[in-house]
Amino acid sequence: MSILHIFCSPRGRASESHRLSEHIIKRLVDASGDAAPTIVEIDATRLPHVDHDYACALSAPADPADEVLARGALRQSSQLIDALRDATHIVIATPMHNFTVPASLKVWIDHVVRVRSTFRITPDGKIGNLPDRPVYVAVSSGGEFSGAAARQPDFLTPYLTHVLGTIGLKNVTFFSVQGTARGDAALQAARASAQAAVAAHPMAA
Repeated sequence: MSILHIFCSPRGRASESHRLSEHIIKRLVDASGDAAPTIVEIDATRLPHVDHDYACALSAPADPADEVLARGALRQSSQLIDALRDATHIVIATPMHNFTVPASLKVWIDHVVRVRSTFRITPDGKIGNLPDRPVYVAVSSGGEFSGAAARQPDFLTPYLTHVLGTIGLKNVTFFSVQGTARGDAALQAARASAQAAVAAHPMAA
């Protein structure tokens, strides 16, 4: 088992999304029986934005020369894509910011959703190049965005489902801690509910 763990909150390891993602990873490891999985961690808040060379490469009919690919954002992109390809399981820990993904997660997406690398353009649209494998997303939100208590829109889960599917990752499961801004009692209840959902979910090998 090789787990790619991407975390996106400015609060880092102290965040609710990170806390929940650790429960997911533990559940994956326990379900697999792998006592020593490889876990690669990426702090998306530290990733640089894509640059001029990257933008030119995406709009060109072919990739640039090797010396261009080996520098700047294109080099970073290739490293992130390699980590994605090598993983048997992907765990993303993210807050919901303004109803959607935070800027840090969008930066990671911009690096790994790359034409001719992770997807190709065909007459039928964009086709993913990556083999499918389980993706688990741990979401934290100050308010409620799903269920009977939902009071805010959710652009995060449909967007992530679509953009990951574009590169071939269609087996996406979401877990969430919602209402974290509603006080300690609500937070404790949300944590318990999310952890119970993780415990009950049949994890893919």
